[in-house]
This record gives sequence, C-alpha cells and structure tokens, in this order.
Amino acid sequence: MTYDFKKEQSELYRPGKRPAVIKVPPMNYLAVQGKGDPNAENGEYSQALQLLYGTAYTIKMSKKGDYQIPGYFDFVVPPLEGMWWQPGIKGVDYQHKEQFNFISLIRMPDFVTPEIFDWAVKTATEKKQTDFSKVELRSVDEGLCVQALHVGAYDDEPATVEKLHEFITNNDLQLDINDHRHHHEIYLSDPRRTKPANLKTVLRLPVRKQ
Repeated sequence: MTYDFKKEQSELYRPGKRPAVIKVPPMNYLAVQGKGDPNAENGEYSQALQLLYGTAYTIKMSKKGDYQIPGYFDFVVPPLEGMWWQPGIKGVDYQHKEQFNFISLIRMPDFVTPEIFDWAVKTATEKKQTDFSKVELRSVDEGLCVQALHVGAYDDEPATVEKLHEFITNNDLQLDINDHRHHHEIYLSDPRRTKPANLKTVLRLPVRKQ
C-alpha cells in the first residue's frame, strides 16, 4: 500500500482554518535555496521546483529500476513546502516579492539517507542532463509553531497571517522568526489546476513561550 504523509499525519498537513499550536517533529527534506519573485518566469523559484521534483521522483520510482533502496516503501510524493523571508523584515512583505529569500522543500521518508540522496542526485543529473547539485538533504526541526489552513489566493494570505498573530498574542506566545526559523507554507493545491479562490495552503509560524 502506498504511504501518503498527508493522510497518515493529518495534524501536520490538514489543520483547520482556526489557528492552533503544534509541536512539529524533526523531518528530512529535499531542499533548494534561492532568491527572487516566485512568479518570475524561469526564475530561481521555478528552477528550484524542477530540481526538487526531479530528485523526489527519482527516489520514488527507484522501485522500477535495478537500484534497490534498503528499507524502501512506496509513497505519495508529499506536497511542496516553502520557507520564506526578506532581509530586515520579521514576517513577509507581499508587496515586494522580488526581495524574497526562500528554501523550497519536499519531505522525504526516513529511508532516504545521505548515500541514497547522493545516488538520486547523480541519477537525476545523468538522466535529465541537468545540474542537480543545488539540491540538498536537510533535517529540519521546527519545534513549537502555530498554524492554520488558508483557503484562497496567495496574495490574500495576510488575512490568515493576521489571525495567526492575534492567536499568538492571545495565548501568551511570542513570534520566533529569526535566521533559523521562518514563515512556512505547505501547498496542498496545484495552482495550475486550481482556481485561486480554492487554493489550500497551510500557513505555519514559529513561536516560543513567553
């Protein structure tokens, strides 16, 4: 049976619209870091997604090749995620997307070791004749966070972010965005196939207790 992280770990991927506190466990990700407006044609963001998905599907589809990954189980490639920040800003300024720094992420099963990752990058590079060296294998330990489901266009996210901030203030928590903890989004919808009003995005903010 194919393992689906979204279904099996719904507390991480299916929050309600009301903000709630969550303790996020350490997880392993494929990651590509870059800069710039995510809507820019052929920009760093669109290139990052090609590299991430190319590597993720190389690992998933290894079951059909000669290379047998120890401990492998078939899985649904998890949703795309993104950490976002801008220099000198604690949060996100949606009016200046050209100033974005980002880390694009796709979660990986625990059987993806550094050795398996190196094999996947080498295999994807040879197969697609593209440089996959920007892809990293990262362990991310987010810890205490507040999250909620945003339904609607990405440009309408500030309304949900404001609800998160109000929840943080009203529950004796403190926003904890810094060089290592960022505004986090999990994209549950494919924007190529979903109307902007119906897009579903998990918005997650790092916090600490007062």
